[in-house]
Amino acid sequence: MELLGSLRSHRSSHDRDLIRHGQSRALVRGWCGDGHSPGAGAPAPVLDQQELELEVRRQGGRQARRNGRSLERQLDLVGPLRCVGFSALDLELVRGEPALRRQWLDRVVLQLEPVYGELLARYGRLLRQRSQLLRRGLSQGEQQLHSLLDAFDLQIALIGTRLHRRRRRALARLQPLAAAWQERLSGGREQLELRYQAGSQLEGEEAEAPWREALLEQLRRQRPEERRLGACQVGPHRDEVAMLLGEEPARRFGSAGQQRTLVLALKLAELELVQQLWGEPPLLLLDDVLAELDPKRQELLLEVVGTGHQCLVSATHLTSFSTAWQGGDSQVVRICRGELMD
Repeated sequence: MELLGSLRSHRSSHDRDLIRHGQSRALVRGWCGDGHSPGAGAPAPVLDQQELELEVRRQGGRQARRNGRSLERQLDLVGPLRCVGFSALDLELVRGEPALRRQWLDRVVLQLEPVYGELLARYGRLLRQRSQLLRRGLSQGEQQLHSLLDAFDLQIALIGTRLHRRRRRALARLQPLAAAWQERLSGGREQLELRYQAGSQLEGEEAEAPWREALLEQLRRQRPEERRLGACQVGPHRDEVAMLLGEEPARRFGSAGQQRTLVLALKLAELELVQQLWGEPPLLLLDDVLAELDPKRQELLLEVVGTGHQCLVSATHLTSFSTAWQGGDSQVVRICRGELMD
C-alpha cells in the first residue's frame, strides 16, 4: 500500500530488496475508492474505485498502471491512495541521522504536493551527475570543467530552492499540529518546536530569488573543497530538521520515552494535516510498531483510528498489541511465506 500511495518503501530504497528471492519482478496491485459513507439508512454508494498497479524489476525499471492503462510517469500513480506510515523504524527519527528526518519530511511533502516527487527525482539526478563531474574532471581542461559546473550549479540552485521552499512550507503547517499533540501526550509538560535548518542564513525570507542566489553563491564558494572531496556539500540534501523540546534538542537531551512520544506526535500531526488538505482521512499503515508503544500511547492511537481512519496493522504475533485493537469491525489475516492463510 505504501508503494502504491507514495512510490516508496520505508523498508528499503532499492527495488531489488522488495522482490522475492529467485524472482525477476514484483507486482503490487490495489483498489481504492473515494471512501465517502452514505449515512444511516442510505443506499450503498457507487465508489469511484480505481485499480492501481506498480511493477518493479530486479534488473531495474518500473511500470505504473492505473485502471489497466500504462502510465508514462510513475508520479501519475500518486494521488488516489493517500497513506501515512508508522513503523518501528520511525522510532529512530528523533535520535537517528539527519537523512532520516529529511526523508520523513520528503514523504510528508509528497502527500501534500505529488509534484514534489518529480522535483526530488530531478534534484537527485543533478546531484549525481555533478558529483561524477567533480570526481572525474574533464580531459578538455579547467575552463570547460568550470563552464559545466556553472551550468549544473544554476540548475541545482533552481531546483534546490523549490525543494527548500516546499519543505519549509510543509513543516510550518505541521508545526502547530505536532506541538498540540506533544502537549496532549505529555500532559501539558512538553512544548515541541520544529525548525528547518538550511545552510543559507535567510530565516524569514519567503521569496525564491534570495534563496536561489544564496545557494548559488555557496556552491561557487565551496567548489574547491567539493572538488577535493568529489561530492556536493551544499544544498537541500545537507539540510536538517531540528526537533526541540523546551528549546533543547530532543535528539541529544530527550529521554527514550520523550522521543517515542515525539515520533507519535509527528505521525498524528501528519494524519491530521493530510486529512485537512484533502478532506478525507488517509489510510494509516502501522508496520510492527504497536509492540514498541506502551498501553497509554496505544490507547490514544486507537482513539484516533476510531474517528474514521482505515488502518492496516502488521505484526509477527497478535500478542504484540492490546486486545482492544482486535475488537469491533477489525479483521485478522494471517500470511505465511507469502501465502494467505485465512
